[in-house]
Amino acid sequence: MKAGATEITPSPSSGGVGSATSSNVLPTANIRQVLDGNSLVIDLRSPAEFELDHLPGALSMALFDDAERAIVGTLYKRQSPEAAFDEARELARDRIRSLVGEIAKACRWTLTDSDFEARLIEMTSAGVESLSGELVGQPVDDLPSDAVVFHCWRGGLRSRSVVAFLRSLGFDRAVVLEDGYKAYRREVVRELEDASFPPAIVLRGLTGVGKTLVLRELERIRPGWTVDLELLAGHRSSILGMVGLDPCSQKAFDSRIAAQLRAGLSSCVVYEGESRKVGDAIVPTSVWSSLSSGTNIRLTAPISYRVDVLIDDYLATPESRQELRERLPFIEQRLGATKWKGELVRRLDGGLERELVEILLERYYDPLYSHSGKETRYSHSMDSTDPVRAAVDLAEWIENDFVPH
Repeated sequence: MKAGATEITPSPSSGGVGSATSSNVLPTANIRQVLDGNSLVIDLRSPAEFELDHLPGALSMALFDDAERAIVGTLYKRQSPEAAFDEARELARDRIRSLVGEIAKACRWTLTDSDFEARLIEMTSAGVESLSGELVGQPVDDLPSDAVVFHCWRGGLRSRSVVAFLRSLGFDRAVVLEDGYKAYRREVVRELEDASFPPAIVLRGLTGVGKTLVLRELERIRPGWTVDLELLAGHRSSILGMVGLDPCSQKAFDSRIAAQLRAGLSSCVVYEGESRKVGDAIVPTSVWSSLSSGTNIRLTAPISYRVDVLIDDYLATPESRQELRERLPFIEQRLGATKWKGELVRRLDGGLERELVEILLERYYDPLYSHSGKETRYSHSMDSTDPVRAAVDLAEWIENDFVPH
């Protein structure tokens, strides 16, 4: 977005983005124009909708909060669209005052319209049928980088009403995203379905050998080489994998992967070995096909190092420690409820972290890994106790000796 303040006058649109002869004809951009451009995107959906998933870089400026959206949705389902619209109109009148201020700050423009209140009442006085019919979209051929794209769930009244109001105040950079978030979600699904990948390398090894550390160091020295599924999912892909992290939704996981693919991969792609699910998020089919057919590299490290890695990873904060404590009974059930009930928690509470981690490795994770990976074939093996050295060695092996299947 271009820097600097823009003075907004009370006059109608004066030749900006998608300038039209009628203030009710609104410029619209399609999702490819938005994803391929550099426009500011403002998401008018509720905070809960935004948290579930949103366009890359979008700002959340909800027209209704979660409770208000629930009220409107209930009225729509149980009474009528008209009843829902009437309630939404009253809520919007209160919200729009602060919303315009938020938009002005984010977009660096100064509102000088002395008829703000009159325009607000006029805009929110029409009925749902007339307003829906009046706010007509007009696609723009080119989307300028200083355009401000607004969207709701499906490009409906939330976004069209706000854009119409802003343009009535003279803010002719406001544009509606055609079909709203639904268009974005469809595009993400299409991108993942159609994705193609370069030859893949997969880092595998026992829990705690530092696969993630090596992968992230490799990305540092060879940007664009890796797809870090655990980072994208906010989960370590194990029964304790959410401890200290913030797992995301399936839609957000898909969006993050699609964004990385959109940015482009190098001549190879390196993954950490995963199952089809990373926490509750399912790896998209195209990505899974790439990963599961990749060349496997075995990382090795002594158990003392593995214990250090896991303590650093899982017990970094008091909050993580409490999360782990709450999850340990699940492991105790897997090991045998009669023998282990309370034993793992007791070791954690007693400061016996190393003993606890060794038990988890030797009695749970290592047997599980040995069983699941018994058919795996490896093309190369390397020590991972020094992640920096391992990443350098891995990069050299890929550049000099890697032969794709």
